Amino acid sequence: MGTQKIGMTALAGLAAVAIFGASSARADQNGGGYGGSCGISVTVVNAIQATLATVVNESDGNGGLFKPNRMWSAVVDRKGVLCSVISSSSDAWPGSRSIAIAKASTANDFSNNQLALSTANLYGPTQPGGSLYGLNNSNPFNPFFQPQGTGVGQVPGGIITFGGGVALYANGQVIGGLGVSGDSSCADHAIAYRMRAAAGLAGIPGGVGPGGTDNILYAPANTPPTGFQQPHCFPQDITP
Repeated sequence: MGTQKIGMTALAGLAAVAIFGASSARADQNGGGYGGSCGISVTVVNAIQATLATVVNESDGNGGLFKPNRMWSAVVDRKGVLCSVISSSSDAWPGSRSIAIAKASTANDFSNNQLALSTANLYGPTQPGGSLYGLNNSNPFNPFFQPQGTGVGQVPGGIITFGGGVALYANGQVIGGLGVSGDSSCADHAIAYRMRAAAGLAGIPGGVGPGGTDNILYAPANTPPTGFQQPHCFPQDITP
């Protein structure tokens, strides 16, 4: 299913949020807290999260391990405030909730109106000897927000430097970040990338990935990643 078709089903997907992971979607969404409520409107947050139901059912499985994918999806605003975190399955990996939040935070933290960096783009430079080695120690995730049902309206933080996080753009400006986790990091990237496109928030200024985007750039097989590359996860990996 292409991006255009996904976009056409985004509104229909709003109902799906209430169907799968409904308790998570309601309990972990749009709360008040640190500095007030989320800086992204409830309508936009809901539209982003609604795309998850469609994307996890892509015919190519997003190149992942599971079909449909079993994901956590998190949205943060530009200040890092957690707006929403939902799951597409009651059997999504529990540990992936915190990872999704951290990916959303990372993509938001290191993108701006000149350059978009996905978390997949940060894999190579954060390896030993890379220009950003040590970045993973800079903004640790607050373990207080690990329990399910916590963190919305707060700034959990976190740094993750493998695929699954993308910045959200509106009118040329970063408005926040989207992070997903629950499959291979390569599939996670594909899901986040497709969700953002379906939500109409992919108007990036440019990037370090293929074609000047923030798409994943795979290192050649059996070759350590350099520059802004990430290694392959599985033979079925895709570039969305």
